[in-house]
Amino acid sequence: MRPQTPVSTIMSKNIIALTLSDDLERAEVLFNRHKIKHIPVVSGEVIIGMLSYTDLMRISFAESADEENDSVDSVVYNMFTIEQVMVKNVVTVNSETTIKEVAQILAEREFHALPVVDDGVLVGIVTTTDLLNYFIKQF
Repeated sequence: MRPQTPVSTIMSKNIIALTLSDDLERAEVLFNRHKIKHIPVVSGEVIIGMLSYTDLMRISFAESADEENDSVDSVVYNMFTIEQVMVKNVVTVNSETTIKEVAQILAEREFHALPVVDDGVLVGIVTTTDLLNYFIKQF
């Protein structure tokens, strides 16, 4: 394991993102279609928030979801906007941040994903899954 390896070597560069004009139904579709748990919310290329699948389920009364199609009644989603549900004060790292530093942030702050931002522009996202896959390859 190289202690100075930058996060850019393991981050996802194919970013699935939302904007404030999107709705929570679209968010659910993206979570399910791409099998992801975190979606950055952007204005242009700038990150303004982060929405997690957990945030979505928290407001959707997940227990009442239809077991067959994993969808939640759209009436619930229409009660909230992405801006109301997303985390607004997003902690970010840059692409040169080391994997070790990212692991420390995720562990200490109990996050599961960090947006990667260079010069104010969202360039990737790194998740605990990315970290675990990296560590597995080391052994």
